[in-house]
Amino acid sequence: MRARSFLDRQSPPHIFTLVMMVALSALSMNIFLPSLPSISEHFDEDKNIVQLTITLYLFATAFLQPILGPLSDYYGRRPIVLFGLIGFIVGTVICIFAPNIEILLIGRMVQATSAAGMVISRAIIRDMVGLEKAASMIGYVTMGMAIAPMIGPAMGGYLDEFFGWQAAFWLLLVFAVIVLCITWADLGETRKTAAPNLTSQFASYPILLRSRRFWGYSLTAAASAGTFYSILGGGPFVATEYLKLSPSQFGKYFAIISIGYMFGNYLSGRYAERFGISPLLIYGNVVVAVGVFISFILLMNGSKNALFFFLPLCLVGVGNGLSLPSANAGIVSLHPSLAGAASGLGGFLQIILGATFSMLAGMVLGPLSNPAPMLILMMAIAILGICIAFYVVYIDAQELRKNLNHQTIIGSENE
Repeated sequence: MRARSFLDRQSPPHIFTLVMMVALSALSMNIFLPSLPSISEHFDEDKNIVQLTITLYLFATAFLQPILGPLSDYYGRRPIVLFGLIGFIVGTVICIFAPNIEILLIGRMVQATSAAGMVISRAIIRDMVGLEKAASMIGYVTMGMAIAPMIGPAMGGYLDEFFGWQAAFWLLLVFAVIVLCITWADLGETRKTAAPNLTSQFASYPILLRSRRFWGYSLTAAASAGTFYSILGGGPFVATEYLKLSPSQFGKYFAIISIGYMFGNYLSGRYAERFGISPLLIYGNVVVAVGVFISFILLMNGSKNALFFFLPLCLVGVGNGLSLPSANAGIVSLHPSLAGAASGLGGFLQIILGATFSMLAGMVLGPLSNPAPMLILMMAIAILGICIAFYVVYIDAQELRKNLNHQTIIGSENE
Protein backbone atom coordinates (compact mmCIF):
# COMPACT_ATOMS: atom_id res chain seq x y z
CA MET A 1 0.00 0.00 0.00
CA ARG A 2 1.22 3.49 -0.82
CA ALA A 3 2.38 5.99 1.78
CA ARG A 4 -0.35 8.22 3.14
CA SER A 5 -1.44 10.88 0.65
CA PHE A 6 -4.45 13.16 1.10
CA LEU A 7 -7.39 12.59 -1.29
CA ASP A 8 -5.86 9.40 -2.66
CA ARG A 9 -8.13 6.36 -2.46
CA GLN A 10 -5.19 4.04 -3.08
CA SER A 11 -3.42 5.01 0.16
CA PRO A 12 -4.29 4.90 3.86
CA PRO A 13 -6.47 7.81 5.01
CA HIS A 14 -5.00 11.11 6.09
CA ILE A 15 -5.39 11.87 9.81
CA PHE A 16 -7.68 14.79 8.86
CA THR A 17 -10.14 12.34 7.30
CA LEU A 18 -10.16 10.19 10.45
CA VAL A 19 -10.79 13.30 12.55
CA MET A 20 -13.74 14.29 10.37
CA MET A 21 -15.23 10.79 10.51
CA VAL A 22 -15.14 10.72 14.29
CA ALA A 23 -16.12 14.39 14.70
CA LEU A 24 -19.43 13.82 12.90
CA SER A 25 -20.52 11.26 15.47
CA ALA A 26 -19.40 13.49 18.35
CA LEU A 27 -21.08 16.57 16.92
CA SER A 28 -24.38 14.77 16.38
CA MET A 29 -24.35 13.78 20.04
CA ASN A 30 -24.09 17.26 21.50
CA ILE A 31 -24.78 20.09 19.05
CA PHE A 32 -28.47 20.07 19.91
CA LEU A 33 -28.04 19.67 23.69
CA PRO A 34 -28.93 23.34 24.30
CA SER A 35 -32.12 22.75 22.29
CA LEU A 36 -33.52 19.97 24.50
CA PRO A 37 -35.74 22.37 26.47
CA SER A 38 -36.91 23.94 23.17
CA ILE A 39 -37.70 20.50 21.72
CA SER A 40 -39.60 19.66 24.91
CA GLU A 41 -41.65 22.84 24.51
CA HIS A 42 -42.13 22.40 20.74
CA PHE A 43 -43.60 18.90 21.03
CA ASP A 44 -45.14 19.56 24.47
CA GLU A 45 -43.34 16.53 25.91
CA ASP A 46 -41.82 15.81 29.33
CA LYS A 47 -38.04 16.34 29.64
CA ASN A 48 -37.49 12.62 30.29
CA ILE A 49 -39.12 11.78 26.94
CA VAL A 50 -37.06 14.38 25.10
CA GLN A 51 -33.91 13.10 26.79
CA LEU A 52 -34.47 9.88 24.82
CA THR A 53 -33.06 11.74 21.80
CA ILE A 54 -29.72 11.22 23.54
CA THR A 55 -30.33 7.88 25.23
CA LEU A 56 -31.80 6.08 22.20
CA TYR A 57 -29.05 7.48 19.97
CA LEU A 58 -26.47 6.05 22.38
CA PHE A 59 -28.23 2.68 22.62
CA ALA A 60 -28.54 2.44 18.82
CA THR A 61 -24.87 3.38 18.48
CA ALA A 62 -23.98 0.71 21.01
CA PHE A 63 -25.90 -2.08 19.30
CA LEU A 64 -24.57 -1.16 15.87
CA GLN A 65 -20.92 -1.30 16.87
CA PRO A 66 -20.64 -5.10 17.39
CA ILE A 67 -22.19 -5.51 13.94
CA LEU A 68 -20.19 -2.87 12.08
CA GLY A 69 -16.83 -4.09 13.43
CA PRO A 70 -17.01 -7.66 12.03
CA LEU A 71 -18.57 -6.35 8.81
CA SER A 72 -15.50 -4.14 8.34
CA ASP A 73 -13.19 -7.12 8.97
CA TYR A 74 -15.00 -9.06 6.24
CA TYR A 75 -16.10 -6.48 3.64
CA GLY A 76 -13.37 -3.92 4.33
CA ARG A 77 -13.19 -0.63 6.23
CA ARG A 78 -14.07 1.67 3.34
CA PRO A 79 -17.53 0.37 2.27
CA ILE A 80 -18.83 0.14 5.85
CA VAL A 81 -17.74 3.70 6.70
CA LEU A 82 -19.40 5.04 3.54
CA PHE A 83 -22.59 3.11 4.33
CA GLY A 84 -22.65 4.64 7.81
CA LEU A 85 -22.27 8.18 6.47
CA ILE A 86 -25.11 7.74 3.98
CA GLY A 87 -27.32 6.32 6.75
CA PHE A 88 -26.53 9.33 8.93
CA ILE A 89 -27.62 11.73 6.17
CA VAL A 90 -30.95 9.89 5.84
CA GLY A 91 -31.50 10.00 9.61
CA THR A 92 -30.74 13.72 9.75
CA VAL A 93 -33.33 14.49 7.07
CA ILE A 94 -35.90 12.54 9.11
CA CYS A 95 -35.05 14.63 12.21
CA ILE A 96 -35.41 17.92 10.33
CA PHE A 97 -38.91 17.18 9.11
CA ALA A 98 -40.13 15.16 12.12
CA PRO A 99 -43.81 16.02 12.80
CA ASN A 100 -43.76 14.55 16.30
CA ILE A 101 -41.37 13.30 18.96
CA GLU A 102 -41.74 9.66 17.85
CA ILE A 103 -40.45 10.38 14.34
CA LEU A 104 -37.66 12.52 15.79
CA LEU A 105 -36.56 9.58 17.94
CA ILE A 106 -36.60 7.29 14.90
CA GLY A 107 -34.44 9.78 13.02
CA ARG A 108 -31.99 9.92 15.90
CA MET A 109 -31.64 6.13 15.90
CA VAL A 110 -30.99 6.13 12.13
CA GLN A 111 -28.34 8.81 12.70
CA ALA A 112 -26.51 6.28 14.89
CA THR A 113 -25.05 4.71 11.73
CA SER A 114 -22.39 7.41 12.08
CA ALA A 115 -20.91 4.99 14.63
CA ALA A 116 -19.22 3.36 11.64
CA GLY A 117 -16.74 6.22 11.48
CA MET A 118 -16.10 6.11 15.20
CA VAL A 119 -15.61 2.37 15.64
CA ILE A 120 -13.85 1.64 12.36
CA SER A 121 -11.43 4.56 12.68
CA ARG A 122 -9.84 2.74 15.64
CA ALA A 123 -9.49 -0.44 13.56
CA ILE A 124 -8.01 1.60 10.69
CA ILE A 125 -5.40 3.08 13.01
CA ARG A 126 -4.53 -0.38 14.35
CA ASP A 127 -4.20 -1.60 10.75
CA MET A 128 -1.54 1.04 10.17
CA VAL A 129 0.54 1.16 13.41
CA GLY A 130 1.51 -0.83 16.54
CA LEU A 131 0.04 -0.74 20.07
CA GLU A 132 1.75 2.25 21.74
CA LYS A 133 1.74 4.21 18.49
CA ALA A 134 -1.96 3.40 18.12
CA ALA A 135 -2.71 4.91 21.54
CA SER A 136 -0.78 8.00 20.55
CA MET A 137 -2.48 8.30 17.15
CA ILE A 138 -5.94 7.72 18.62
CA GLY A 139 -5.12 10.47 21.10
CA TYR A 140 -4.25 12.91 18.33
CA VAL A 141 -7.33 11.96 16.28
CA THR A 142 -9.66 12.48 19.22
CA MET A 143 -7.85 15.71 20.10
CA GLY A 144 -8.72 17.05 16.68
CA MET A 145 -12.19 15.58 16.94
CA ALA A 146 -12.72 17.38 20.28
CA ILE A 147 -13.04 20.65 18.39
CA ALA A 148 -16.52 19.52 17.32
CA PRO A 149 -17.98 19.05 20.83
CA MET A 150 -16.07 22.15 21.94
CA ILE A 151 -17.85 24.48 19.52
CA GLY A 152 -20.94 22.34 18.82
CA PRO A 153 -23.10 23.17 21.86
CA ALA A 154 -22.26 26.89 21.67
CA MET A 155 -23.10 26.92 17.98
CA GLY A 156 -26.24 24.88 18.60
CA GLY A 157 -27.33 27.31 21.33
CA TYR A 158 -27.10 30.31 19.00
CA LEU A 159 -28.82 28.44 16.18
CA ASP A 160 -31.65 27.50 18.55
CA GLU A 161 -32.15 31.07 19.75
CA PHE A 162 -32.13 32.63 16.28
CA PHE A 163 -33.53 29.93 13.97
CA GLY A 164 -35.15 27.23 16.12
CA TRP A 165 -34.09 23.73 17.14
CA GLN A 166 -34.17 22.31 13.58
CA ALA A 167 -31.26 24.58 12.57
CA ALA A 168 -28.75 22.36 14.38
CA PHE A 169 -29.86 19.39 12.28
CA TRP A 170 -29.53 21.43 9.07
CA LEU A 171 -25.93 22.16 10.05
CA LEU A 172 -25.36 18.44 10.74
CA LEU A 173 -26.73 17.63 7.27
CA VAL A 174 -24.30 20.00 5.54
CA PHE A 175 -21.37 18.73 7.60
CA ALA A 176 -22.27 15.08 6.90
CA VAL A 177 -22.31 15.68 3.14
CA ILE A 178 -18.86 17.30 3.36
CA VAL A 179 -17.49 14.39 5.41
CA LEU A 180 -18.94 11.88 2.93
CA CYS A 181 -17.22 13.62 0.01
CA ILE A 182 -13.85 13.78 1.80
CA THR A 183 -14.07 10.16 2.95
CA TRP A 184 -15.05 8.95 -0.53
CA ALA A 185 -12.02 10.70 -2.02
CA ASP A 186 -9.43 9.87 0.67
CA LEU A 187 -10.22 6.63 2.49
CA GLY A 188 -8.11 3.84 1.03
CA GLU A 189 -8.69 0.29 2.22
CA THR A 190 -6.40 -0.56 5.16
CA ARG A 191 -7.59 -4.07 6.05
CA LYS A 192 -4.60 -6.27 5.25
CA THR A 193 -6.35 -9.63 4.85
CA ALA A 194 -10.03 -10.41 4.55
CA ALA A 195 -11.67 -12.53 7.21
CA PRO A 196 -12.31 -16.08 5.90
CA ASN A 197 -16.06 -15.61 6.35
CA LEU A 198 -18.46 -13.33 8.16
CA THR A 199 -19.58 -16.05 10.58
CA SER A 200 -16.04 -16.51 11.85
CA GLN A 201 -15.85 -12.83 12.80
CA PHE A 202 -19.00 -12.97 14.93
CA ALA A 203 -17.83 -16.32 16.32
CA SER A 204 -14.72 -14.52 17.58
CA TYR A 205 -16.71 -12.70 20.26
CA PRO A 206 -16.42 -15.55 22.80
CA ILE A 207 -12.62 -15.30 22.45
CA LEU A 208 -12.78 -11.63 23.34
CA LEU A 209 -15.32 -12.10 26.11
CA ARG A 210 -13.10 -14.69 27.78
CA SER A 211 -10.23 -12.20 27.90
CA ARG A 212 -9.82 -10.47 31.26
CA ARG A 213 -7.80 -7.72 29.60
CA PHE A 214 -10.60 -7.06 27.12
CA TRP A 215 -13.07 -6.65 29.99
CA GLY A 216 -10.61 -4.51 31.90
CA TYR A 217 -9.96 -2.11 29.03
CA SER A 218 -13.64 -1.93 28.03
CA LEU A 219 -15.01 -1.34 31.52
CA THR A 220 -12.32 1.20 32.37
CA ALA A 221 -13.25 3.15 29.25
CA ALA A 222 -16.96 2.77 30.02
CA ALA A 223 -16.55 4.14 33.55
CA SER A 224 -14.40 7.04 32.43
CA ALA A 225 -16.77 7.99 29.59
CA GLY A 226 -19.79 7.33 31.84
CA THR A 227 -19.14 10.52 33.77
CA PHE A 228 -19.25 12.50 30.51
CA TYR A 229 -22.43 10.76 29.37
CA SER A 230 -23.98 11.67 32.71
CA ILE A 231 -23.35 15.33 31.90
CA LEU A 232 -25.00 14.80 28.50
CA GLY A 233 -28.05 13.31 30.19
CA GLY A 234 -28.52 15.79 33.02
CA GLY A 235 -26.47 18.85 32.12
CA PRO A 236 -28.96 20.66 29.82
CA PHE A 237 -31.70 20.63 32.45
CA VAL A 238 -29.33 21.58 35.29
CA ALA A 239 -28.19 24.51 33.15
CA THR A 240 -31.65 25.80 32.20
CA GLU A 241 -33.67 25.00 35.34
CA TYR A 242 -31.14 25.29 38.18
CA LEU A 243 -28.50 27.68 36.83
CA LYS A 244 -31.00 29.64 34.68
CA LEU A 245 -28.76 29.68 31.60
CA SER A 246 -29.95 30.36 28.05
CA PRO A 247 -29.23 27.70 25.39
CA SER A 248 -26.29 29.71 24.02
CA GLN A 249 -24.86 30.25 27.52
CA PHE A 250 -25.06 26.53 28.22
CA GLY A 251 -23.26 25.83 24.95
CA LYS A 252 -20.41 28.16 25.90
CA TYR A 253 -20.01 26.65 29.37
CA PHE A 254 -20.16 23.11 27.96
CA ALA A 255 -17.23 24.03 25.72
CA ILE A 256 -15.09 24.18 28.89
CA ILE A 257 -15.45 20.40 29.24
CA SER A 258 -14.57 19.88 25.58
CA ILE A 259 -11.45 22.04 25.93
CA GLY A 260 -10.40 19.76 28.79
CA TYR A 261 -11.04 16.71 26.60
CA MET A 262 -8.91 18.19 23.85
CA PHE A 263 -6.06 18.89 26.27
CA GLY A 264 -6.26 15.37 27.71
CA ASN A 265 -6.05 13.87 24.23
CA TYR A 266 -3.03 16.04 23.50
CA LEU A 267 -1.31 14.69 26.62
CA SER A 268 -2.25 11.15 25.60
CA GLY A 269 -0.89 11.62 22.09
CA ARG A 270 2.33 13.08 23.44
CA TYR A 271 3.03 10.68 26.32
CA ALA A 272 1.33 7.33 25.54
CA GLU A 273 4.45 5.93 23.88
CA ARG A 274 6.66 7.13 26.73
CA PHE A 275 4.63 5.96 29.74
CA GLY A 276 2.57 3.11 28.25
CA ILE A 277 -1.18 2.75 28.25
CA SER A 278 -1.78 1.27 31.72
CA PRO A 279 -0.57 4.28 33.77
CA LEU A 280 -2.67 6.62 31.64
CA LEU A 281 -5.77 4.58 32.45
CA ILE A 282 -5.21 5.23 36.16
CA TYR A 283 -4.22 8.89 35.79
CA GLY A 284 -7.25 9.60 33.61
CA ASN A 285 -9.81 8.14 35.99
CA VAL A 286 -8.23 9.85 39.00
CA VAL A 287 -8.43 13.22 37.24
CA VAL A 288 -12.11 12.58 36.46
CA ALA A 289 -12.87 11.82 40.12
CA VAL A 290 -11.05 14.97 41.29
CA GLY A 291 -13.04 17.16 38.91
CA VAL A 292 -16.40 15.78 40.02
CA PHE A 293 -15.41 16.06 43.69
CA ILE A 294 -14.43 19.74 43.36
CA SER A 295 -17.70 20.56 41.60
CA PHE A 296 -19.66 18.78 44.33
CA ILE A 297 -17.83 20.61 47.15
CA LEU A 298 -18.53 23.99 45.55
CA LEU A 299 -22.18 23.05 45.15
CA MET A 300 -22.46 22.01 48.80
CA ASN A 301 -21.16 25.45 49.76
CA GLY A 302 -24.28 26.91 48.21
CA SER A 303 -22.80 28.14 44.94
CA LYS A 304 -25.12 28.66 41.97
CA ASN A 305 -22.38 30.12 39.82
CA ALA A 306 -22.31 28.34 36.45
CA LEU A 307 -18.54 28.72 36.18
CA PHE A 308 -18.04 27.00 39.54
CA PHE A 309 -20.15 24.10 38.29
CA PHE A 310 -18.62 23.68 34.82
CA LEU A 311 -14.98 24.67 35.38
CA PRO A 312 -14.13 21.70 37.68
CA LEU A 313 -15.91 19.43 35.20
CA CYS A 314 -13.24 20.46 32.70
CA LEU A 315 -11.17 17.83 34.52
CA VAL A 316 -13.74 15.21 33.45
CA GLY A 317 -12.79 16.08 29.89
CA VAL A 318 -9.06 15.95 30.68
CA GLY A 319 -9.44 12.55 32.35
CA ASN A 320 -11.41 11.13 29.44
CA GLY A 321 -8.78 12.42 27.04
CA LEU A 322 -6.06 10.65 29.02
CA SER A 323 -7.76 7.29 29.52
CA LEU A 324 -9.94 6.61 26.47
CA PRO A 325 -7.26 6.52 23.74
CA SER A 326 -5.18 4.06 25.80
CA ALA A 327 -8.18 1.87 26.63
CA ASN A 328 -9.31 1.76 22.99
CA ALA A 329 -5.78 1.03 21.77
CA GLY A 330 -5.62 -1.85 24.25
CA ILE A 331 -8.94 -3.23 23.03
CA VAL A 332 -8.02 -3.35 19.33
CA SER A 333 -4.52 -4.70 20.03
CA LEU A 334 -5.50 -7.86 21.93
CA HIS A 335 -6.05 -9.77 18.67
CA PRO A 336 -4.91 -7.66 15.69
CA SER A 337 -6.72 -9.95 13.22
CA LEU A 338 -9.96 -9.17 15.07
CA ALA A 339 -9.38 -5.41 15.35
CA GLY A 340 -12.76 -4.50 13.85
CA ALA A 341 -14.68 -7.02 15.93
CA ALA A 342 -12.84 -6.01 19.11
CA SER A 343 -13.43 -2.31 18.46
CA GLY A 344 -17.12 -2.96 17.83
CA LEU A 345 -17.68 -5.11 20.90
CA GLY A 346 -15.63 -2.79 23.11
CA GLY A 347 -17.53 0.20 21.80
CA PHE A 348 -20.81 -1.59 22.48
CA LEU A 349 -19.93 -2.14 26.12
CA GLN A 350 -18.72 1.43 26.56
CA ILE A 351 -21.73 3.10 25.00
CA ILE A 352 -24.41 0.79 26.40
CA LEU A 353 -23.14 1.62 29.88
CA GLY A 354 -22.74 5.27 28.90
CA ALA A 355 -26.35 5.40 27.70
CA THR A 356 -27.46 3.82 30.98
CA PHE A 357 -25.53 6.42 32.98
CA SER A 358 -26.98 9.19 30.80
CA MET A 359 -30.51 7.95 31.48
CA LEU A 360 -29.83 7.59 35.21
CA ALA A 361 -28.45 11.13 35.38
CA GLY A 362 -31.70 12.47 33.97
CA MET A 363 -33.79 10.32 36.29
CA VAL A 364 -32.01 11.28 39.53
CA LEU A 365 -32.49 15.01 38.97
CA GLY A 366 -35.22 16.52 41.12
CA PRO A 367 -37.97 18.97 40.07
CA LEU A 368 -35.56 21.93 40.39
CA SER A 369 -32.73 19.96 38.72
CA ASN A 370 -30.34 20.38 41.64
CA PRO A 371 -27.14 18.76 40.32
CA ALA A 372 -26.13 17.09 43.62
CA PRO A 373 -27.66 13.65 42.80
CA MET A 374 -26.07 13.71 39.35
CA LEU A 375 -22.65 14.57 40.80
CA ILE A 376 -22.93 11.78 43.37
CA LEU A 377 -23.70 9.33 40.57
CA MET A 378 -20.71 10.63 38.61
CA MET A 379 -18.42 10.27 41.64
CA ALA A 380 -19.48 6.65 42.10
CA ILE A 381 -18.78 5.94 38.42
CA ALA A 382 -15.36 7.61 38.62
CA ILE A 383 -14.34 5.58 41.69
CA LEU A 384 -15.41 2.42 39.89
CA GLY A 385 -13.21 3.43 36.95
CA ILE A 386 -10.18 3.86 39.22
CA CYS A 387 -10.68 0.39 40.71
CA ILE A 388 -10.98 -1.25 37.28
CA ALA A 389 -7.91 0.63 36.01
CA PHE A 390 -5.83 -0.80 38.86
CA TYR A 391 -7.23 -4.24 37.98
CA VAL A 392 -5.98 -3.78 34.40
CA VAL A 393 -2.50 -2.93 35.70
CA TYR A 394 -2.61 -6.05 37.88
CA ILE A 395 -3.58 -8.22 34.89
CA ASP A 396 -0.81 -6.71 32.77
CA ALA A 397 1.72 -7.45 35.53
CA GLN A 398 0.51 -11.06 35.67
CA GLU A 399 0.83 -11.42 31.89
CA LEU A 400 4.34 -9.96 32.00
CA ARG A 401 5.45 -12.39 34.74
CA LYS A 402 3.93 -15.30 32.83
CA ASN A 403 5.78 -14.35 29.65
CA LEU A 404 9.08 -13.91 31.52
CA ASN A 405 8.69 -17.31 33.20
CA HIS A 406 7.86 -18.90 29.86
CA GLN A 407 10.97 -17.38 28.26
CA THR A 408 13.10 -18.54 31.20
CA ILE A 409 11.83 -22.11 30.84
CA ILE A 410 12.50 -22.10 27.08
CA GLY A 411 15.97 -20.70 27.67
CA SER A 412 16.73 -23.42 30.23
CA GLU A 413 15.54 -26.15 27.87
CA ASN A 414 17.72 -24.80 25.06
CA GLU A 415 20.75 -24.90 27.33
